[in-house]
Amino acid sequence: MTMLPGRLRRQGQRGVAIITALLLTTLAVTIVASLFWQQQVQVRSMENQRLHLQTEWIVRGALDWAGLILHQDGLDNQRYTAASGVWATPLAETRLDDYIERERVDGEKYDATLSGQITDAQSRYNLTNLATGKVVAPAQLQVFQRLLDNLHIDSSLASKVADEVARSQQASAVPPASGDPNVPQGGVAGAPAPNATGTAVTSTGADGAEPMAMLRVEDLLAVAGFTQQAIEQLRDFVIVLPEATPVNVNTAPAELLAALVPDASVSDATTLVNNRQRVYYRQASDFTTAIQGKVPLVAVDVRTNYFLVFSRVRLDRAALDTQALIYRNPIGMQTNLVWIREN
Repeated sequence: MTMLPGRLRRQGQRGVAIITALLLTTLAVTIVASLFWQQQVQVRSMENQRLHLQTEWIVRGALDWAGLILHQDGLDNQRYTAASGVWATPLAETRLDDYIERERVDGEKYDATLSGQITDAQSRYNLTNLATGKVVAPAQLQVFQRLLDNLHIDSSLASKVADEVARSQQASAVPPASGDPNVPQGGVAGAPAPNATGTAVTSTGADGAEPMAMLRVEDLLAVAGFTQQAIEQLRDFVIVLPEATPVNVNTAPAELLAALVPDASVSDATTLVNNRQRVYYRQASDFTTAIQGKVPLVAVDVRTNYFLVFSRVRLDRAALDTQALIYRNPIGMQTNLVWIREN
């Protein structure tokens, strides 16, 4: 009986040792598992970075390819730009599996595709046209009002947009040159009326802050009265380009053509679009003949210098949708990337 306490004490010590060993083993397993997890996360992060870089390089290659197509089209059709050109043919989803370097596991399915399309940026109304040197162009304002009407959007918003564009511009004392899209096609070149009230637009807004220049259609949300629904309605009809540009009547939609021609309805413009599919306008006077001698509200053109390139790359689990603006110089037809945006 005198030995029992010692035996219990030794058994208790063994129990503590076993529990301690189990705890240490659990801790070691947890640390090792954590290290493996961190390593897996790092490996996956490196793979994601590699996939992202590969998709960016694919997009760059696609833009170079688009530039070559636009360059050759400009050389082949120097007088006019029409949707019959090769550039207007969309690129269907094309597999790139055989062109991407990557170690593959046996039986692994690896998807790499590219699709895209080039569109005429000057087939849309350029919001930059609304003002020149902080001066609103009344003729351009009228065209934009008519476009909003054709799209069933409140036309009173047009003057607010024009004032916003004028405020964000640099003042200029130089009148627009002949052929400027702010000048009516049948009119004489000269400085347009400052705005509806006959005065130049101030450079600050109602809150006294200097407005930011518009860069994209979504910036219209900063104008009071515009909603996201209105932006979606306008997305395929307006654009913001780095400079004032005339509308290309060979590619413009019916709603915009109707806004350009006095007293023209969307139905009348739809007839023009249907006829245009057979014979494109090779010079601006051809368009004047098609509208029975009427004078467009602003200068129009049949050639384009700015193009939008949409591309979509799918690479394994990575995906990249981009939109880019390409400028084609009418002299030499060389192309330059203006900007690229990831969606």
